This record gives sequence, C-alpha cells and structure tokens, in this order.
Amino acid sequence: MIEIPRDVAGFAESSAPADVVRRQYLASARGDLAALRATLAEDVEWTEMAGFPLAGTYRTPKGVTSGVMERLAAEWTDWTAHDDTYVVDGEDVVVLARYTAVNRATGKALAVRVAHHFTVRGGRIVRFEQFTDTALVREAMTP
Repeated sequence: MIEIPRDVAGFAESSAPADVVRRQYLASARGDLAALRATLAEDVEWTEMAGFPLAGTYRTPKGVTSGVMERLAAEWTDWTAHDDTYVVDGEDVVVLARYTAVNRATGKALAVRVAHHFTVRGGRIVRFEQFTDTALVREAMTP
C-alpha cells in the first residue's frame, strides 16, 4: 500500500496519479461522495465488470456515485474497498485490493479480491475498470 505523505495538505492537492486514486479510496471509505466526485473527471468512464451486480459503464461523477456507490451502500453494510498494493505506470494505476461487506438481504459476508485499473489525467480519474470474482459476490447475495 502507498503511504500518505506527512504533508497532508500537499497530498490533498497532489495531481500524481497514485495520490488521486488514494484520495478516491479514502473518500469512499468515509462515505464522502462529494470528495469522491472531486477525484473524477467530468467525462469519466467507470466500468463495473460483466457479471457484477452493477455491471455496466457509468459516466459523470454524479452518475458514478449514484449508480455505484449509493447502490452499494443501499444493498450492503460496510461495503469497503481495501486498497492493498499500487502499481503505477505513468497515468495508469492498478490497485490490488479487497472488497468486504455484508449483504443486507441475506446477512452473508463478502470477502473477495479485486483489481482496479485507473487512468488519471490532469489530476482526475478519467477511466476505471474493475476485475473481481463476480461469482463470490453473487453467492453472498443469494439466500
């Protein structure tokens, strides 16, 4: 996992791709949708993979938070993406992570590995693609 610089003000303003992505994870973990939207470009393309319950591509910061984050919060308790390892190549950031949550309808816990691919330009996330074991997610949703 990357470390947050001691200069928190500098981190908050940094346009370095890994810093932008890390701010997105921190905002998501706090449930701070306004801060999360601030990390996204107006023309963002956010893709949840085929087979995932929210599969599809979402556009605009509001479209991402209402179509993905708000729906996850409604269907799961404590949905969290734990960002474990960052691999950075220029504007591309791949994060190896874990999702944890409890499905509200079934009461089943979820713990699944995930890889996220972000593209960051001009200090904003312009593209996101998710890779995860969708069968494990659906299993947690099945009574």
